[in-house]
Amino acid sequence: MKRALAIVLALATSGCMVGPNYQRPETSLPGAFSEPDVGNAGTAVPHEWWTLYSDPTLNDLVTAGLSNNTDVQIAAARVEEAEAALREARATLLFPLVNGQATGFRGRTSDTNFATANGFGVGLATSFEVDLWGRLRRAERSVRDQLLASRYGRDTVSLTLAATIARSYFAARSLDAQLLASREILSTAEQSLGLAKKRSDAGVAPELDVYQAGSLRAQAAAQATEIARQRDAIVHQLGVLTGRLDMKLPEGSLDQLPVPPLAPAGLPSQLLERRPDVRQAEANLQAATERIGVARAAQFPTLSLTAGIGTASNELDNLFSTGSRTWSVGGSLIGPIIDAGRYKARTDQAVAQAKQAEGAYVGAVRNAFRDVSDALSNVRRANESDAQLKDLVTQAEKALHLAQLRYEHGYSAYLEVLDAERTLNDARLQLIRNRQAYLGFTVDLMNALGGGWQAS
Repeated sequence: MKRALAIVLALATSGCMVGPNYQRPETSLPGAFSEPDVGNAGTAVPHEWWTLYSDPTLNDLVTAGLSNNTDVQIAAARVEEAEAALREARATLLFPLVNGQATGFRGRTSDTNFATANGFGVGLATSFEVDLWGRLRRAERSVRDQLLASRYGRDTVSLTLAATIARSYFAARSLDAQLLASREILSTAEQSLGLAKKRSDAGVAPELDVYQAGSLRAQAAAQATEIARQRDAIVHQLGVLTGRLDMKLPEGSLDQLPVPPLAPAGLPSQLLERRPDVRQAEANLQAATERIGVARAAQFPTLSLTAGIGTASNELDNLFSTGSRTWSVGGSLIGPIIDAGRYKARTDQAVAQAKQAEGAYVGAVRNAFRDVSDALSNVRRANESDAQLKDLVTQAEKALHLAQLRYEHGYSAYLEVLDAERTLNDARLQLIRNRQAYLGFTVDLMNALGGGWQAS
């Protein structure tokens, strides 16, 4: 008996593990990103990458969002659920289930020779499955991988939230700058309108000039109103993202925000492994692989050990006396003999689910590579456009100045001034929006790299 028990315990602790072990699938990625150098090499981007913009308001908004946002809270609750599931799986694997029971009855049965009698009992019963084939160990590993996936899912939500807040904040600052530019255009239009009225009243300009100047002024006023409306909507969005529904955001300047250090050329594609969504996909694949072993182990016999101890008596006063003690030990070996292929079908289902998880993981890695490549390209192109648009604004300002001089001295019609003012307005707005896009692309790069990068 002792020898048999020793064999059982040895099998329980070092029994075989049916089913495949996880191996990371091949993703066939290039060794590095091909985009040329787009920034300052040699600088390490921290996990809290938004602090690189050196804006206290942005830092406060992101901190509030990570604390108050409902999506983050839901993701954190999923982690708590997964942690509880892992504790349950480990308890099932390592510890027997012990139940206590207390019984009492009064009745007449054949056991009492049809005489009315009492019966009382108190005891403990336990059962423990010997993990011969690794079913419980595979199940515990699968739940552990699901816990990792939930943690990476929470990190993905936090990273995405921080990026969304940063983009929204930059949009608000962009609208501040656009509103300022619109006000300047409005002021210029009012001056032009006053000049057109003077020239019309003096009889040196047609009344058409007054109407054209008035239409430009009305257009500039409507543009400023629309930009203010868009800014209000962005502030409301920030209020929801940060949990501050009554938030007020004072006007600021987009030009005061510095461009953060950017990644150098030749970044290794292994950086994608730090992205939480990629890690989450891999953890899901690991869990699915372990579930193949769980399904396959169900095709083999299950060995369970049982034991019980207690007391029983017809008299309550004698319930805990020495002669009333009871005990039992036993075991059972149960396994399928004819199952019509149902357990094999369950294993095939688990294999198919693992294939789906593998496809999701490879797809996540490839999409991550594309995200980084797009972000690097967008940052470089936006940087090039910034210099071009600055030159466009300069040329438009000079053209407007010359058009105004020609109109004031009667060398041209007001249509030239009108066209020059519209060109300058469009150029200024393009420059501001490109600046916003530039900052947004830097956020995309941080987000695509899983929160930043570290120089080797």
